[in-house]
Amino acid sequence: MAPRQQRDDREESEFVDKLVHINRVAKVVKGGRRFGFAALVVVGDQKGRVGFGHGKAREVPEAIRKASEAAKREMIFVPLRDGRTLHHDLKGRHGAGKVVLRAAPPGTGIIAGGPMRAVFETVGMSDVVAKSIGTSNPYNMVRATFDALKKQMHPRDIAAQRGIKYSTLQARRRDLVGTEE
Repeated sequence: MAPRQQRDDREESEFVDKLVHINRVAKVVKGGRRFGFAALVVVGDQKGRVGFGHGKAREVPEAIRKASEAAKREMIFVPLRDGRTLHHDLKGRHGAGKVVLRAAPPGTGIIAGGPMRAVFETVGMSDVVAKSIGTSNPYNMVRATFDALKKQMHPRDIAAQRGIKYSTLQARRRDLVGTEE
């Protein structure tokens, strides 16, 4: 096996891909209709990296392959708290699709609709509460979810912006959490 082939196999194994939506589309031509397929796929490494892609082809497997390749090219990194949830609540929007994402305590699980659930599973989140408001179009829901995830900031980045120490920010958070209980 060539070295390039081995590297491609290893890259394939580190990513998990989920088929979110498949759509049959028709093109009307002189002899009748030509059918094709459009696929929406979410790809992630379950450690914070995730991407989505759209692929179109005459056959379903080819459309899924194209979508997976597109998703791997457009990956983003999402900082996770304790490797399981968000650092803070988020809102995202794309077109008529609006989503609200909330951090959740351990053991909550993924409480989210279909397209958003696929994103959270591939990014590696295990506790999150999400609500889709507006459209149920899977493309817009996924794009709105990605819009929200791009806004996610790690507390270290926030501390750096404010010019304070990370430990000071964490101490303030513990004080706030302690008063709520």
